[in-house]
Amino acid sequence: MSEKRRGLGRGLGSLIPTQPEAAEAAAANEGGIAVADQPAPVAGAYFAELPITAITPNSRQPRTAFDEEAMAELVHSIKEIGLLQPIVVRKVDTDRYELIMGERRWRATTEAGLTTIPAIVRETQDDDMLRDALLENLHRSQLNALEEAAAYQQLLDDFGCTHEELSARIGRSRPQISNTLRLLKLSPAVQRRVAAGILSAGHARALLGVSDAGAQDRLAARVVAEGISVRALEEIVAVGDVDSDDGETVRFKANRPTAPGLTDLNERLSDRLDTRVKVTLGKAKGRIAIEFASLADLERIVGVIDPRNREDRPM
Repeated sequence: MSEKRRGLGRGLGSLIPTQPEAAEAAAANEGGIAVADQPAPVAGAYFAELPITAITPNSRQPRTAFDEEAMAELVHSIKEIGLLQPIVVRKVDTDRYELIMGERRWRATTEAGLTTIPAIVRETQDDDMLRDALLENLHRSQLNALEEAAAYQQLLDDFGCTHEELSARIGRSRPQISNTLRLLKLSPAVQRRVAAGILSAGHARALLGVSDAGAQDRLAARVVAEGISVRALEEIVAVGDVDSDDGETVRFKANRPTAPGLTDLNERLSDRLDTRVKVTLGKAKGRIAIEFASLADLERIVGVIDPRNREDRPM
């Protein structure tokens, strides 16, 4: 089972060669031209499956507390599908490594009982160079939808990338990136089917409309067994029921549909106005709700939205 989990997707691990020698070989074919669908060499880094016991936590890690509920969810996900986002380490001895990024993932993998963990072994101190190389490799690597989502998330979390950087560097729109990232919210059983290629990305996005993990799993099983199309699955989700194992019809709560990129717009407006902003979209019209703490705070927000209303505007 563990061998299967390792083959289901490696996130950023899919973007770099497995060892320094492979990095040089992957750079060129017989004519010395880079192969389009293979990872380009990543200077100062390579991918490896490392023994858990060979890794030492970073003593300078400022984070010491980890949310127990979130950790339990990650442990369950790792048991189901393995770890899609490799940790980043540096070599400190012949068979010893120090953790640089991903202590939560390392702890959860240890708790899940796995003996090895996917890791990017960094040989240089330049985080920007590693980040840029991984961004470039997103162009040329053939990733499944879940690998792509995991790679996006790790670039955002570990390397401080922004949605704008991802969009500009890989030639995909911000809404497309946001929709791909949402696949990581699927239940572990559904993620496993997506990673294995049993479910398409279109089916996965349709299942995001189901809030209950059990209902997601049952619908995914029906898609595989009955060959249900993406359009037909969207209709089932819109109706809001699914047959249970004993043949009874079970109602489930469908998530409220949102337009592509709506969450991203919420975040951008909140950052720009430095307050909570909620954007909702109905069938005929939309609404933007902006929170403010006081009249002075409201004046500040209005000044950001329309600079002409600022008191210090030129006459």
